[in-house]
Amino acid sequence: MSAAADPWTDIGAVPVGAYLYPWDVVEDPGCADRVAELGIRRVALAAAYHSVRALTPRHPGHRVVTADHSAVYYRLDPARWADGGELEPAPASWIAEGAFEQAAASLAEAGLEVYAWTVLAHNQRLGTLHPDSAVVNAYGDRYPWALCVSSPAVRRYGATLAAETAALPHLAGLELESCGWYGFDHLHAHDKTSGVALPPAARLLLSLCFCRPCADGYAAHGADPWRLRRAVRESLDEVFSGRAGGRPDDATLPPELTDPVRRMRIATATAFRAGVLDAVRAERPGLPVLLHTQPDPLAVGANPGAEPATLHATADGAILPCPVRASSALDAVRTQAGPGRRVAATVTAVRGMGADLDDLPAWCADLVAAGATELRFYHAGLASAADLAAIRAAVAGLTA
Repeated sequence: MSAAADPWTDIGAVPVGAYLYPWDVVEDPGCADRVAELGIRRVALAAAYHSVRALTPRHPGHRVVTADHSAVYYRLDPARWADGGELEPAPASWIAEGAFEQAAASLAEAGLEVYAWTVLAHNQRLGTLHPDSAVVNAYGDRYPWALCVSSPAVRRYGATLAAETAALPHLAGLELESCGWYGFDHLHAHDKTSGVALPPAARLLLSLCFCRPCADGYAAHGADPWRLRRAVRESLDEVFSGRAGGRPDDATLPPELTDPVRRMRIATATAFRAGVLDAVRAERPGLPVLLHTQPDPLAVGANPGAEPATLHATADGAILPCPVRASSALDAVRTQAGPGRRVAATVTAVRGMGADLDDLPAWCADLVAAGATELRFYHAGLASAADLAAIRAAVAGLTA
């Protein structure tokens, strides 16, 4: 489908947004105006999010928020979850019920557009309570943080959650994170998985799922799931033992297995996205829906891969991770860009998270020159005073 209309393009400016959590806004009467004064026009506000520990350096009532499980921050509609499905989101206990609606109203009153930032396939709580819905690797290890998008229960959950967030008030759009395959990488607290250097190919093999629906999917695409599982283990064992040397091309599969796996993974992720988007369109036709993604269709994680042509034919735009200067990020933007396409580049703007604030204005300008039609700064709620000043300067340069 063509990109949704963007009112900011009518005035020739680059739309600039920022990420916030509801607890950044609720009970801080100055937050919305402070963000608006940066020149920010859009806010991606977390509506459904994974566990996190977050600093709130300017909030008048607290400084650290511990969100100890995946949760939603809006008022759940019990009727939507009364169909007997086993997967159901949980409200947060560390913030008042309806915090999203309250925060969204405050931001909208300050003249800011609000997009509901919604995480789908990353949910440690549900994967722990319902292990059959989580990814299981070739060794039989479950990844409770990674819901398997082959699972009918996960597909139903993703579609229902996306539709419910689309129905929330004060919305100008929807941002869907992890709308596709999640895998081995987690970014978990106290993570102890770096003892063996895993090349990208090995990380992909370690992310392949072998639950029953996935096994059926491999078979439907021409791969014997048991032979595939053995081949994955043998290839990974070479890396774990050190015999492979950790080179990127060592964790491979025979071509007769590689091609079916690729087709199955792409087809499954495409079907999951289609179900989610159909549910959103049925709930709220015309609401812009942007997907966090990468151009590599086999990429997994918070920004799961999708073929750009397929993504832009169904969603209203792509959001790409472009944290700091890297040629690969520019290449990703160029791959996604095109006439009528919305391409948002997410830039890290917190020095403590690796941002190069001195390069921030130039990096933003280069992303726009490469084809980004809008930018997102990560993360206005976590930012220091110096970080906010850098964001303000970068925005001024883009809108001059």
